[in-house]
Amino acid sequence: MKNDKPLYLLDTSALMTFIEDEDGADRVQHILARYPTLIASVSLLEVSYLTIQERGQAEADVRYALLRRLGATVIWELDEPTILIAAKWKAAHRVSFADTVIAACAKRHMATLLHKDPEFEVLQDQLEMESLPYKPKKREATTFR
Repeated sequence: MKNDKPLYLLDTSALMTFIEDEDGADRVQHILARYPTLIASVSLLEVSYLTIQERGQAEADVRYALLRRLGATVIWELDEPTILIAAKWKAAHRVSFADTVIAACAKRHMATLLHKDPEFEVLQDQLEMESLPYKPKKREATTFR
């Protein structure tokens, strides 16, 4: 019996949106509650190191445990087709290594990439994706004279 529910892969930015209850967190929660979801292991790494830098090891441990309890399947290993997709995209586009791997995992598993990262826009013709609301750009300080 075929599963007609779409499959989603949550990018690091989507996970941080959920954890920090940012604009779009309700969409992430909706997907987690209703659809099969994936997380690339590199996103666990990113959430952990960003949290260690910004909030310390104890909070990073709490967040890691939370992510592992979400019910999403973690993609722990990169197979050869995923590596080759990621290498092709990394060579052709200005996308970070981690984001290239995450996008390649979504492509390989035929999942919709859920993200909040404008860096992925260059890959929009390469895989299915859904953008959460981007954070407003910070304005540069204006000097009045």
